[in-house]
Amino acid sequence: MKKTALSGLVLSSLGLLVFGFISWFKTSLPDPVQAKNHSIQVRDSADRIRGVSFVAPPSPFKGNPFEDLISNNISWISVIPYAFTPPDDPVVRYDQVHWQWWGETKQGARATILMAHENRIKVMLKPQVYIPRGWTGSMDYQTDEEWEHWERDYQRYILDMATMAEETGVEIFCIGTEFSVSVKKRQPFWHELIRKVRTVYTGKITYSANWDHYRDTPFWDYLDYIGVSAYFPLSGDPTPEVDSLKTLWLPWLDQMKKYSDSLGKKLLFTEYGYLTVDGAAGKTWELEKKIRQLPLNQKVQANAYQALFETFWPESFWAGGFAWKWFPEGEGHEGYPEKDYTPQGKLALSVLSDWYSKP
Repeated sequence: MKKTALSGLVLSSLGLLVFGFISWFKTSLPDPVQAKNHSIQVRDSADRIRGVSFVAPPSPFKGNPFEDLISNNISWISVIPYAFTPPDDPVVRYDQVHWQWWGETKQGARATILMAHENRIKVMLKPQVYIPRGWTGSMDYQTDEEWEHWERDYQRYILDMATMAEETGVEIFCIGTEFSVSVKKRQPFWHELIRKVRTVYTGKITYSANWDHYRDTPFWDYLDYIGVSAYFPLSGDPTPEVDSLKTLWLPWLDQMKKYSDSLGKKLLFTEYGYLTVDGAAGKTWELEKKIRQLPLNQKVQANAYQALFETFWPESFWAGGFAWKWFPEGEGHEGYPEKDYTPQGKLALSVLSDWYSKP
């Protein structure tokens, strides 16, 4: 009897352990239903993300770069600690303290996050890969070995950054930006990456899909926001009027609203913005190649901002966004800030500041 009772106790204990392990294993996986229910919580406009993409500066801040943001009603920043993938080598290099700018290193990104929080500014940490003379959207490899090499490096980079995001209390973490080919060809990698990120980071998670591929991204069910790099081409006219741009937004607005509703998730502009040159409401990626030759035009940038806000601000599915881009203390630009995307010191800043002040 004693032996039988002991055996029953052992079996019972083993059963509990197995049940507990299975329960833990299930909860460790990203459940799309749980993610959908978690992210569909109703948010009023007071919770809208009023953000800018905060350029990583070459050296530590000299003063408090967040005072200018606060005075313009900006309450979020996107911190971008860049990594680099050479066009002919499937590796990801990051935190290169001997040659990267201070703000791109782990030390600089951490300091930026902590200082932002001290100033009551919320943060999206957005680790992003730069490919010299290339683009992540067209990054492709011919063999599984090459893909796997790059993925091992990228996973190490992302999990390192996700750990820092958790340690510093970052509010949103972005797992990648504009990997249009990769997310379709290598879906198991991205699903596993999301699962691993959730083991080290407990905040909201998104991904930044290019404007023309966001509906092709196969893992929104596992994330908290539909993230879009929102460079939708509207008009190539030198200076289109606000009403004209609003009309051109309507098909895109309808498409995004229906897609957001179908997934039960809010849509976040992880990037949005316009150059300060003729035609900036059109194919801005083409204008970048000849920006120095194009006429300066603050009006088109301001009109484009106004049309975007008038179109999206009333929409409850729109979570807000991060304007590209903001140079802290004027540092980090490429030599032509007057024509660049930044609204600083331009007509567009008053537009952004006014809308960011609205309830």
